[in-house]
Amino acid sequence: MKMSTNAWMRHSAVAVAYGLGTTLFRQGLIPHWMPLCGFHLCVLLLAPYRYWPALLVGETCSLAYLSYVCADQLGLAWATVNVIPSAVVAMPIVYLCRERWRLFPERNTASMGMLLGASLLVTCAMTLNNLVLLSTIRLPPGYPSIHYDQVVAQWVLGNYLGILTLAPLVLAVRQSLAGLDVGALQRKLAESRLLLESILLLAPVLIFLIWVGLHAEQAREIVQVAMFLPVVWLALRHGWEGAAVGGTGASIAVMVLMPQSYDPDTLQAEVVIAVVISAMLLVGARITAFDHRARQERDAMRALLTLAQRNVHVSEMQLRMTSHALERIRETVHTGYTLMMERLRYLHPALDDHRYRNRELVAQDQIHRLADSLYPVSWRERGLLGALREGIMVRALDEAGITYWCDLRGPLSLLSLPIHLAIYRLVCETVAQACAKRDVSAFCVRVRCGRMGGGRQFAVLQIDARGHPSRVGHIRWHELLQRLRYSTCGFGRQAIDDRAATFEGRSRERVLPDGRRTSVILFDPE
Repeated sequence: MKMSTNAWMRHSAVAVAYGLGTTLFRQGLIPHWMPLCGFHLCVLLLAPYRYWPALLVGETCSLAYLSYVCADQLGLAWATVNVIPSAVVAMPIVYLCRERWRLFPERNTASMGMLLGASLLVTCAMTLNNLVLLSTIRLPPGYPSIHYDQVVAQWVLGNYLGILTLAPLVLAVRQSLAGLDVGALQRKLAESRLLLESILLLAPVLIFLIWVGLHAEQAREIVQVAMFLPVVWLALRHGWEGAAVGGTGASIAVMVLMPQSYDPDTLQAEVVIAVVISAMLLVGARITAFDHRARQERDAMRALLTLAQRNVHVSEMQLRMTSHALERIRETVHTGYTLMMERLRYLHPALDDHRYRNRELVAQDQIHRLADSLYPVSWRERGLLGALREGIMVRALDEAGITYWCDLRGPLSLLSLPIHLAIYRLVCETVAQACAKRDVSAFCVRVRCGRMGGGRQFAVLQIDARGHPSRVGHIRWHELLQRLRYSTCGFGRQAIDDRAATFEGRSRERVLPDGRRTSVILFDPE
């Protein structure tokens, strides 16, 4: 019983609200601008079907009062037909659009092509209903004959422009705010560029045009036609939602400049505005679809980049574990060798173990180099700075006779560990690629870190490889290339480009008078 009472109260509230809304919109009716038609269509599009009977009751009550007041002036026949709610003729069209013609392909999205088609059908139905109602009016003696061709043209234009004034804007608001709580709604309104541009740019432009039209009578017609410019501008920037906002403002501004109820210049401006709004809604819908597709592709690309960055980080952690395992194996080898030599000395006190110790040191050194190449030991002690200045690569270059210099500046500690590892791997790959050509004798590495305007960290890496003919011939290339091979993946330039792209950066190589310069920019993962 409680549910029935609540349902009855809800239906009564819907009927009262719809009746008051119908009465309110009827007060400003002009034959060639009828926002009441747009009000009917908006309510029918958004209201659940269970409330449609309440809508009919509300409009019937509103029309019954109007028939009672005007029955003596317009006749009993008109008063009787006028009681029939005009929403009746629009309901079948709206039902077909909602259920059969996919006006709403998704829950909170609307098809602009189908909306314009429904608007034209509702416009024709409303115009036909008005003609039937007009035919029942009792005209006073001597009243001039009615030119039905002019009346039909005005009603078609008025109903259609009335729909374009309200329906797209209401659907845009519904789509933007659907499913948001109060906090999310406040954030969305504060971040909405469409709302900001409508307040700071659209409204001042329309106010200025209205002021010009009111104070310069000879320019009024041009100003009314020029109202389509904000519609085009907002549509190109924000899609069909921008066209909806601009169309509402432009149509209202045109009517504000209308000097009298029937003005041919205003009719021409309304035709232009109606055509522009329709075209921009269609173009804006296509722009919105392209923007949505581009946003999806961008999100998919960012997800792939995030996955690739995570995979790189996992791979580095696996290399770190492998490096630690090799260090433990090196210690095990040393312990095993020491235990074996103690047993041999017990059996052969005069045993010379110098040759065996050299082999053991060589084995330990090879294991240490392999572990250091997988994950630098100096990194564990001093981080990226130590790895770039004292790592195995630096020692290999120094022992081979190649000069190496490194300079790091900026807030390096604010960069994440994956960026640190990427910088180190890029330096190793670039140095190995340059050494493979056997024409370099000095390296200069510069790392610059900073923060972008949005707060995102970035790093710029510059590696200069220079060669002096007098020194190149004295470098021990064979030994150097073997040692550098453990610190790289072996793919050369492709590995540099791929690693830079993984962190949304890019690399570039430039020829210098005495060498080559490789520049790489990396962005810290968000």
